[in-house]
Parts: sequence; C-alpha cells; structure tokens
Amino acid sequence: MSGGPAQRPGSAAKPLRWAADAVAVMREGARVRLDYSAQSLWRVDRMIEEIRREGAPYAAVQGVLRGFGAYGGEVVVRWAGGEWVEEAGAHWVRTWDGRFWDPFEEARRCYTGEGSLRLLCRDAMRCE
Repeated sequence: MSGGPAQRPGSAAKPLRWAADAVAVMREGARVRLDYSAQSLWRVDRMIEEIRREGAPYAAVQGVLRGFGAYGGEVVVRWAGGEWVEEAGAHWVRTWDGRFWDPFEEARRCYTGEGSLRLLCRDAMRCE
C-alpha cells in the first residue's frame, strides 16, 4: 500500500481536498465512515445508487459525485500504487503500470447506473 497524502505532487491537491470533503460529509451527514480502503467503495457505490433512486438531478449532485470520484481515485492511488496527474484542468489517476483511470467519470457512470467505483478499483489493482 502507498502512503497517505504526505509528499504528494501538486496535481494531487484538489482531488485530495475533494476526497477529504466527501469523507467528512459522509461521516457527519450520513453517519458512514470511509477509511480509504478498497472495501469502503462498496458503501460509496451504494450511496450513489441511493442518490440516483431519490431522483436528484445531476446538476444538484455534481459536487457530491466529484467528491466520491476523488475518493475512489485516492483509494486507487493508495492501494494500486498510483499517482494523481492533471492535464488541462482534468485529473486522472495513473497506476504503476502506466494505465490511466478516470474516477470522476466512473462516479458519473455510477449515477447513471452503468459504473462502479469498487469495480474500477478492482480493475486498477490487477497486475496484467
């Protein structure tokens, strides 16, 4: 497992802040503890599914989904040996094997019922 947020490049600053905000909101608002483990992504996927079932418009949950995507990306960074990279204002995770992952898009796909941050993490952790 990689370390926490210490000694990270500047490209990680925003995603780390968004992920930390999501953790705080989940802890205080929903009483759900997120610990940056791969298993915690089950809870995130379920929370996104619950938001979708409530019928909230995308514009109303866009910030929450960004936080969940950042959280999912940070889990990949910590457990799959990755790093945050930024290009033209977009943030991606690059794993040790050179593959790129877009956890923000995956969070949006979760919201439409077509994605899973848990599965993205599982796929990123596979050594091919």
